[in-house]
Amino acid sequence: MNVASGTDGDVRQEQPVPAPILALSTMERPDYVDLFTLSGGVPGRSPEEWAKALFEDVAGRSGQFVWRVLLGLRLRAARGRVAGWEIADRGADWIRLEARSWFLTGHLVVQADDDHVSLATFLRYDRPLAGRVWPPLAKKHRSLAPGLLRDGRDLLRSGRKR
Repeated sequence: MNVASGTDGDVRQEQPVPAPILALSTMERPDYVDLFTLSGGVPGRSPEEWAKALFEDVAGRSGQFVWRVLLGLRLRAARGRVAGWEIADRGADWIRLEARSWFLTGHLVVQADDDHVSLATFLRYDRPLAGRVWPPLAKKHRSLAPGLLRDGRDLLRSGRKR
């Protein structure tokens, strides 16, 4: 397990991903799974509020570029979506977002309570190209995820958008 120190709490990359988190994705046989957990949550914020802060406000245009251009995900702005990702399912403390491109399928799971927030990424390579495109991006993804969680926490604590 890797731990990256933050200003208020730590972000841990958890490997292996615990079974309760794996169970929140309906994806059969994902080719890539990771999980990052931030201690020091924001009391009273829902998983959907966390997802909007992370993917709409913090990731913003840079995230859209990666998702739409580099990964070719078919995202569209509409009700029932977060940053163009479809809200596929949710529970009291989690939300699952889904999107597809012609060569891969992605699920993002955000689980949040008053003390922690976790972000899990699941990818399935639907075509061989995905196995060449994602691995170099995954390295960057893993380096940015801790900051994404910390910035999302700071944004939710401040009560404002970027």
